[in-house]
Amino acid sequence: MLHEHKYMEKLYSPWRLDYILGEKEGGCIFCNKPQADDDKGHLILKRGKLTFIIMNLYPYNNGHLMIVPFRHVDRLQELTDKELCELGTMTRLCERVLTEVYHPDGLNIGMNLGEAAGAGVADHLHIHVVPRWVGDTNFVSTLGNTRVIPENMEEAYKKLKKVFDTYES
Repeated sequence: MLHEHKYMEKLYSPWRLDYILGEKEGGCIFCNKPQADDDKGHLILKRGKLTFIIMNLYPYNNGHLMIVPFRHVDRLQELTDKELCELGTMTRLCERVLTEVYHPDGLNIGMNLGEAAGAGVADHLHIHVVPRWVGDTNFVSTLGNTRVIPENMEEAYKKLKKVFDTYES
């Protein structure tokens, strides 16, 4: 039996519209941000010799991180062995820190190579690490294709940065 709803609840997330409609930064964000010498402002949590860890400004979930090579490449086959090794090491570090800070039930770790595969920044390879909790897909994400992120980005940065700083590169 279907139940009629007299009204629909609304959830506003204006920051999402800013991303969709906003003016896009010129050039490659993954090249520009580490060169800007403003790690906190650009949400860069950790720098290695060949890669860096950055928070996703438009996350799928609390603690959504990305590991990015400094060198501008769009395919795994273009990476050197050292770059590929450091990507793996930094991904493992993200797993360790996210587990310590957020205590997720699981993690999604992956990459989208190319626009057809869903890459938002298709020309600069990056790995996503997304904490997951049982039941974190709810009616908003299922029906509205929208994710509710209850944590302020600045607070998340402080919490994560404190733990990342305890680990050497």
